[in-house]
Amino acid sequence: MYRSAISHLQYVASFSIALLVLAMVVMPAAQAQTGQILHSFRGGPSDGSSPEGLIAVDSAGNVYGSTPFGGNGGGPCAPLDGCGMVFRALNRNGSFIYTPLYLFHGGNDGGQPLAGVTLGPDGTVYGTTLFGGGNGCGGNGCGTVFRLTPPPTFCRMVLCGWDETVIYRYTGGSGPFNFFGGVVVDAGGNVYGASFNGGNFGGGAVYKLSPAGGGNYTETTLYSFTGAHDGAEPAGDLAMDAAGNIYGTAEYGGPDGFGTVFKLVREAEGYSFQLLYAFTNGADGNSPQGSVVLDSAGNLYGTSGNGGGVFQITPSGVYSLIDPILGGLQAPISIDSAGNIYSTTYGGGQNDDGSVFEDTYSSGTWTHHVIFSFGGEFGGLPLSDVGFDASGNMYVTSTFGGQGGAQGTLVQITP
Repeated sequence: MYRSAISHLQYVASFSIALLVLAMVVMPAAQAQTGQILHSFRGGPSDGSSPEGLIAVDSAGNVYGSTPFGGNGGGPCAPLDGCGMVFRALNRNGSFIYTPLYLFHGGNDGGQPLAGVTLGPDGTVYGTTLFGGGNGCGGNGCGTVFRLTPPPTFCRMVLCGWDETVIYRYTGGSGPFNFFGGVVVDAGGNVYGASFNGGNFGGGAVYKLSPAGGGNYTETTLYSFTGAHDGAEPAGDLAMDAAGNIYGTAEYGGPDGFGTVFKLVREAEGYSFQLLYAFTNGADGNSPQGSVVLDSAGNLYGTSGNGGGVFQITPSGVYSLIDPILGGLQAPISIDSAGNIYSTTYGGGQNDDGSVFEDTYSSGTWTHHVIFSFGGEFGGLPLSDVGFDASGNMYVTSTFGGQGGAQGTLVQITP
């Protein structure tokens, strides 16, 4: 009834190529920011390639991310050009040391961490893999949710890897599987995410993983999508407010069939579904794929995946398209402490190799600024969000190119 993970990847690839031939709607650019390459990805057995998804930055200014390719290239990873890895750029007084934290093997540990990573309250790393974890989904496994922790004994080497714990793997039944999005971790260590498939009706699900002692987790399906008015195939990253309500998007379904924005309202006996917006395939676009974020006033922001652009939904439920970007957006979005919106575009910029943009609000108007353009040694075609450190420096990745035949870059952008 719904697309497989492989067909979804083919859809993303074809959609990305289409974006390159579309002209981006670019407002007047802000003053260009300074970029510095922290790492050029080379692929192979000890490095990743084509990084994308969520970037995480800890309180010490260390930068974390993932690559869906590179790393281990044997066994089930051989047809994929490697099963991917999680990396860290260790900040040493403004200089960065690149460290592979974990290389996936494509077996029970999972493979292809497509969505990036999230830091938990204790500084550990959480994420999802698209494949692996078992024998389902054509023999490759249907994906995992994982946690990475530092070694239990002190490591004197900078390049020490971290230990992986698979906290959920799909083993059949009506549970969630195929994880295209990242996860949210609350103060109690509970992990929340959305699956592209699975659930009671096959249209995807929102799930919760609760610590159960001894490193084990209990999975609870909070909501299963029917493919009707509620939507189907929630492929993006969720947001959570202080009351524990959960927000996200579904790529398809809804009253008009073009995707939805939803809220799961936390109640004493579970969660209830609330439809916030249904896409119409008009000026609002269709098929939202990216993340949603909340500002301090409770406004919700997200992007449509085809047409449309960046949207806002107020606490009273009013939808508005605040930044109409032709072709839509695929990358996750982020928000700074001042309420400015940031993300990357797969095309556009001065070199048509992609850009980092900022949307700022003043006197009732949102303004789009291109603050960095990819190209040349910085690579191009970014599919990451924008991470921030305490000093306001920004961190992004590109999926292709870079110096000397690189396969993507990690870039610091200085205000």
